[in-house]
Amino acid sequence: MDPEVWRWVWLAAAAAFIVGEITVAGTFFLLPFGLGAAVAAVFAFSGAGSATGWTIFVAVSLVASIAVRPIVRRLNATGDPISVGAERLIGQAGVVIRDLSAGADRMGAVRVGREEWHAESVDGVDLPTGTAIEVTDILGTRAIVRPVDSES
Repeated sequence: MDPEVWRWVWLAAAAAFIVGEITVAGTFFLLPFGLGAAVAAVFAFSGAGSATGWTIFVAVSLVASIAVRPIVRRLNATGDPISVGAERLIGQAGVVIRDLSAGADRMGAVRVGREEWHAESVDGVDLPTGTAIEVTDILGTRAIVRPVDSES
């Protein structure tokens, strides 16, 4: 192929890889190839042959791929997963709004944040209205709670 054509091929490849990277969010997979093609285009415009262009493309793409990995790893790192649904209540503090008794009908009610839940005590102990609690588990539509020590 004519060296004049390679200039435009490398430039078009660089544009295609970079546009592809922009449209595929969060991967950084095409960026190294876009950089490699852009550098190969610069060399092609300065008169380098096609073999040199391919060598530059492969070398720059490889180095850019290695260099971008720590950045991608840091950007994709996630902290604690955000709890969704009823699971978000586990560990939350609340207050008993209807007595939790140890009898046959052990269920009472608690308020956690702005929500009211049917609840039962984790130990089966009586918890009178107004007792501070912590949600330890969710079983279906019931919150399993334990009293919070007033000393802590």
